[in-house]
Amino acid sequence: MPNGYSKKQIRLHWIIFVLVVLQFVLHEPMSDSWELIKKGQEPVLRPLVVQHVVGGLMILALVIWRLSIRVKRGAPALPKEEHPVLKGLAHLSHWVLFAMLIFMPISGAIAVFGEVIPAGNAHEVMKAIILLFMALHVVGAIFQQFVLKANIMGRMRTPDPE
Repeated sequence: MPNGYSKKQIRLHWIIFVLVVLQFVLHEPMSDSWELIKKGQEPVLRPLVVQHVVGGLMILALVIWRLSIRVKRGAPALPKEEHPVLKGLAHLSHWVLFAMLIFMPISGAIAVFGEVIPAGNAHEVMKAIILLFMALHVVGAIFQQFVLKANIMGRMRTPDPE
């Protein structure tokens, strides 16, 4: 098990983060297009609609790449002195985020390209779940860094020598 994340893992983490933030910040034109699809109308293909679709597919590809690196290389262990409940929450939040980052683009693509309303509804539910778990992830990292003094955040800034 490595002591830290590789340069590639760190870069993928932050690129995916930026893409996810952009998906949330720039989602309005996609939401408008989805409303037209639900009414059986032709959506307007605006640049931000294309950005949302391409951004979602990029997130999917990058998350799969990140997971493949994690399977091959592993991830650093959580601090030994950390309470088992906190370790469990950290693992849960990571795996829920990975799942959402895979299923959200898939549900969005099925919804838009297949005009499948239940997939669009699932996409909306997952939006709330991913926001909740992103917040949990950030709060957990801050708690570990500043309350437990575990230097967890340093692992996503400084790569482990390979």
